[in-house]
Amino acid sequence: MTNDSPDLTVLLKEWSDGRRDALDALLPIVYGELRRQAHHYLLRERRGHTLQTTALVNEAYLKLRGQQRVDWQSRAHFFGIAANFMRRILVDYARTRNRAKRGGAADDLPLDEAVYVAAGDSDVDLLALDEVLTRLAEVDPQQARIVELRYFSGLSIDETAEVLSVSPATVKRDWNMAKAWLHHELSR
Repeated sequence: MTNDSPDLTVLLKEWSDGRRDALDALLPIVYGELRRQAHHYLLRERRGHTLQTTALVNEAYLKLRGQQRVDWQSRAHFFGIAANFMRRILVDYARTRNRAKRGGAADDLPLDEAVYVAAGDSDVDLLALDEVLTRLAEVDPQQARIVELRYFSGLSIDETAEVLSVSPATVKRDWNMAKAWLHHELSR
């Protein structure tokens, strides 16, 4: 996500200006990246997870399509919003499964080495992670957003900096602080 494609930028601006047909023209351009993000999310899910990559992309696309009055700034902004929707879809999916089990154990979501926040080889429960991220957002919204972009959509430091319009050094610093905070909260 280093340079905006002129076609994508133009379509995002047209969509911001109220042209709904621009969103339909966007899908073929962004579909591959949305699939990559969805696949990245689902790799962290438990084995036998029934939500498939295509279903997650379709759900996110429907949520994106429903957005009105968004002033799309860039490709990175668009994919940042898509990442947020994918996180919400997976959290809702986990909540639904837990309700169906009537209080059954929450599904575990292993953290990969790049964003490892818990001690040892433990897994992090998706609902617990969502809960602590919500608390982190109350304390430091930017750190919570960085965790969301890095962990849930797999964005690099530079890509995260672009989405948030901050320096990569700021992202690195806040990323390290957020990991320490999450480690503490998840270890309780």
